[in-house]
Amino acid sequence: MRSYIYLLLIFICVSCGEDYKPKPKAFLRLEYPEAKYVETKLNMPFTFETNVLVENISTKKMKATTESYGINIDYPALKGTIFLTYKAIEGNKKNLEDFLRDAQKFTLEHTKKADEIPRFPYENKNQKVYGMLSVVKGNVASPAQFYVTDSVNHFLTGSMYFNAKPNYDSILPASHYLQNDMRRIMETIRWK
Repeated sequence: MRSYIYLLLIFICVSCGEDYKPKPKAFLRLEYPEAKYVETKLNMPFTFETNVLVENISTKKMKATTESYGINIDYPALKGTIFLTYKAIEGNKKNLEDFLRDAQKFTLEHTKKADEIPRFPYENKNQKVYGMLSVVKGNVASPAQFYVTDSVNHFLTGSMYFNAKPNYDSILPASHYLQNDMRRIMETIRWK
């Protein structure tokens, strides 16, 4: 029994030799799967590609002065949604001007809380797709928005939202992931 007590005392003395050092604070590292895209099969005046991570795409016809649709692209794993709104220009230059003004106004409403709003123009002359992606940095409700048009018949806006309180640092990885998907939507728009 004595040898057991001696061993226990030696074990206690040896195991307590190091000083405790607190670990530094760290950020949660979130990693998402590599994006893979497929073409949507929606009954809309346009097509685009979505990420296979998307679990649900819902559409509804909206009441408006021109043909209009709302499309929700849900990412439950990221607790986020990309909302798309399509409006037919119907060859009316006034409609196009109004739609552009509304899209730009929506982005500018975020300047109160935004730290910065870089804008990235987009142009694909072959497919007649012209637009702008705005990335809103800071604690805002919608960290990215875009619009695309063919300037004659079609106008599409998109905005990103998360089912969480706006905290820029916390949603940044998911926000970057969805921004890439928004770019992919812009790049793969094909008007019918």
